[in-house]
Amino acid sequence: MKRILSLIAAFLFLGTVRASEPLSIEQCKTNINAMVAKMNQGATEGPYRPNWQSVTQHEAQPEWFLDGKVGIYFHWGVYSVPAHGNEWYMRKMHIKTGPEKQSYYEHHRETWGEPDEFGYHDFVPMFKAQHFDASEWADLFVKSGARWAGPVCEHHDGYSMWDSEMTPWNAADTGPKRDITGELAKAVKDRGLKFVTTFHHERSRNWVPRVEGWPTASDDPVLQFLYMNISEYLFNMLFQAKLGEAIDKYEPDMIWFDGRMSDILEPYHLNFLAYYFNQADKWGKDVMVTTKKLQYPQEVAVLDFEKGRTAALTPYPWLNDDTISTGSWCYTDTLAVKPAKVVVHDFIDSVSKNGHLLLNLSPKSDGTIPQDQRDCLLAFGDWLKRNGEAIYATRPWLEYGEGPTQMERAGSHQRKSLEYSGSDLRYTQSKDGKTLYMIALGEPVNGIVAPSIIQIDESESGKVVLVGRDEELKFEVTEGRLTIHAPKNLATDFAHAFKLTGFKARLTPDAKARRDAELEKLHSGPIDPGKLHNDNIQFGQ
Repeated sequence: MKRILSLIAAFLFLGTVRASEPLSIEQCKTNINAMVAKMNQGATEGPYRPNWQSVTQHEAQPEWFLDGKVGIYFHWGVYSVPAHGNEWYMRKMHIKTGPEKQSYYEHHRETWGEPDEFGYHDFVPMFKAQHFDASEWADLFVKSGARWAGPVCEHHDGYSMWDSEMTPWNAADTGPKRDITGELAKAVKDRGLKFVTTFHHERSRNWVPRVEGWPTASDDPVLQFLYMNISEYLFNMLFQAKLGEAIDKYEPDMIWFDGRMSDILEPYHLNFLAYYFNQADKWGKDVMVTTKKLQYPQEVAVLDFEKGRTAALTPYPWLNDDTISTGSWCYTDTLAVKPAKVVVHDFIDSVSKNGHLLLNLSPKSDGTIPQDQRDCLLAFGDWLKRNGEAIYATRPWLEYGEGPTQMERAGSHQRKSLEYSGSDLRYTQSKDGKTLYMIALGEPVNGIVAPSIIQIDESESGKVVLVGRDEELKFEVTEGRLTIHAPKNLATDFAHAFKLTGFKARLTPDAKARRDAELEKLHSGPIDPGKLHNDNIQFGQ
């Protein structure tokens, strides 16, 4: 009897390993119809309804997001197998001529053969993830200081990284033959982190060239489900159904979207949103959605900047999704990793401006995270361990900061990392407004920190403490200007946080005038995405 119980326990423990045959396309279509019908009904059962007036009543920014500041996600999938170029390999391997032509096609032909001899789908059995350990990954995320984490559930390649009944092209039926997302959901949640699911599948139908004789134009219904060579109607249904399945299976706290949301018709977005928000209400959870380029109204979703951020403090929270590397989002054999100092400085600058970070990793196809990425993450986490008081659960101050190093423009795709110094200061404050944090992005010159935009009206009870050391520092206030005497052995850290309590502080008149002018530009709402992006339509306008 004990032997039988042990076998049952082992089977349950390994329950994420799939033993059954993949579903047929007809079965998938039946499941898609059933899921969409379930979602459309659920979209009317609860406090929200599938219309913009209703879903805009949902709080777009939960407290846990405002407090947590940083999360981890990862581009990891079939595209990690060729490990060449970037995560757009599926698209670019099929481009032989024209302005988008690069070396991908030649590389594929020389390495694997012509696409009709060795297609992208032939990489799927090679995606084994044999060294993937969700618990070990989640431990690393905790050490990095992340407060939420999760996978790219599906990129533009039609491959679902979860146990899906909507498509035969999923990680439980093919490749790893494991419920990758399910394993991660459990490991992440077990460690008290919020769980993120990111989706890039809204653009999949128009992603690859349809070349006669190549798999992308095949009439094989199974291949059509990977290369998304399907009708617009089925594509819209599949977009919604995959979201519903992930919601039901994994109860994500955040659902993040890539661009081109207008490739999906508006009713499918509304049914998804109302269903998700109604389900979260049943769970008793505060959930959130993000989109790039304000593709959902800002009352519904947090605005996300890809590899970018704002140049000024904004009155609304936003997100920067950035990668730990200097190139591809997925692992490649030439991937270079940013210095930890760059990651830390960009993050501090974002937080001071009401921003938050979703940092991308690039695991290898076998499920290992390269050591250089680990080292960067751990250094980032070590800094947060010492200085997190000035980051977590803070809110923006009256101004984001000061100093000689300024961004040239706001928006996505910032191509150049800035070189900050100890003269560049960034500010945050505690939620109750009683504590001001000042972070120097380098070692203070001659051990002196003298902010130029802070006016001190009262300082009798004032105290300055070096965060991480709990070391009280000497200071003086002369004609309302503060001068702090910092230790002269701070060069070993990327940035240094100073905690100011007991002061009555405000912006100097000049700084306030500049800030008021900046707010005047923003008074009508969020940054105009049309000035920052070559954008498509936005919903709910």
